[in-house]
Amino acid sequence: MKRTALTSRLMGLLLLATAYPSAGFAQDTLQPYQLVRSLQLVQDRIAAGDHAAMPMQAKLLEMTDARLRAADAEDFKDPRNFRALLVYGMSGGNPVTVEAAVSRAASDPRNLAMAKGVIDYLNGRPGEAIEALRSIDPMALPGDLGAFLALVKGSLLATDQPATALTLFDEAKLLSPGTLVEEAALRRSVGIAVTQGDAARFALASTQYVERYLYSPYASQFADSFVSGVIALHMSISQDKLADITSMMDPEREKVIYLRIARRAAIDGMSDLSAFASARAEQGRDGNTNQGDPRALLYSSLSTVTSDTIEDVRAKLGKIDRSRLSDGDRALLDAAQTIAGEVVAPPASPPAANPAPAPVVPSPEPEIAAAPATDAAGLPPVEGAVPEQTAVAPSLDAAAAAPNASTPAIDAATVLPASAPAVSASAGTTDPTDAAMTKTRRQLDLIDQMLGAAPK
Repeated sequence: MKRTALTSRLMGLLLLATAYPSAGFAQDTLQPYQLVRSLQLVQDRIAAGDHAAMPMQAKLLEMTDARLRAADAEDFKDPRNFRALLVYGMSGGNPVTVEAAVSRAASDPRNLAMAKGVIDYLNGRPGEAIEALRSIDPMALPGDLGAFLALVKGSLLATDQPATALTLFDEAKLLSPGTLVEEAALRRSVGIAVTQGDAARFALASTQYVERYLYSPYASQFADSFVSGVIALHMSISQDKLADITSMMDPEREKVIYLRIARRAAIDGMSDLSAFASARAEQGRDGNTNQGDPRALLYSSLSTVTSDTIEDVRAKLGKIDRSRLSDGDRALLDAAQTIAGEVVAPPASPPAANPAPAPVVPSPEPEIAAAPATDAAGLPPVEGAVPEQTAVAPSLDAAAAAPNASTPAIDAATVLPASAPAVSASAGTTDPTDAAMTKTRRQLDLIDQMLGAAPK
């Protein structure tokens, strides 16, 4: 109730101030701490999904900046105004304004150390910022300032001291629940949990984020970290847990998340995860299936392109509407269709028995080695094949650059993977079974090369 009353009073002041064409009214009527509190309340509404409040945030930042530029030493005798100055800086404020205001404020050494750390942080000097803030405990500060400081320190230490950063993010959440600070702390915790390989923390932070901040304007950053985390931690996160988290999303967001997971999993060779995510994307919710989505069809096909149902896969690939795919996905479709065609192609016929060789007559001149009749896998050479010693994984970037090309960007028959198993060329004939097995291994190697080079 107290927070609601404060919100109403501050927003009333804000509306009165914004009715004036200049910031002069705000400078004369509102204290810096009042403006900063209003800014925080608006930012919390944005974090909760109220995107209509974003123009108000821009106006408040402008008004607060003007008020702090005009503030003098007398204003900063009120400790609330000095704390507000630091919170403003950590809320996306102008570092020039913060630095100028701090120079006019007479404060104790600890406050000045905090101010220096904030200014260094805003000006992109992380080393100096860490040193200035090292001894300051966010939990010993007033809640509004401590929460922001914990978030900033955690962000600064995320790379070199991820465990410490996670503890600081926990403190930020504790000091400022239901705010933009908590939203940012949860979002960053998800990413660090991935780098730490901490599946339990990843799942918990993801669940809390989806529950509270799915409609935040920064949710796309969470989605990036979430998809990457599912791929990186796929051996530690059950499909049931993944389904529990995504079930809290609206149907459209859930579909997009599963499509992204399916694509990454297919490219990285995680056939089980790709098949699961593709099926969930196709399944839909509330009676609305997504079976006509060409992306779901494509990604599910990639995970089964060498299965026993290859004819079904080829038929499914043939029904995909290329015009509804991105350039990168059209390249994946080309690769999948090419491989599917190779899988069902009949093995090469065994060569006819050769007549008995004529006696070899020694030549007085040294012979010049002729081009080999077979490649390293014992199969007939293909015109234009890449020599084995220089073969590289083919790139799908060409397809993205020229999506309207009439031929596939990758021709499976013209690439000899460097990992193809060697077969002795000394035998006079080739066993059809051996040839088929060798061909299948070549196809699997080629798929790995194609998908491994695909844009993720």
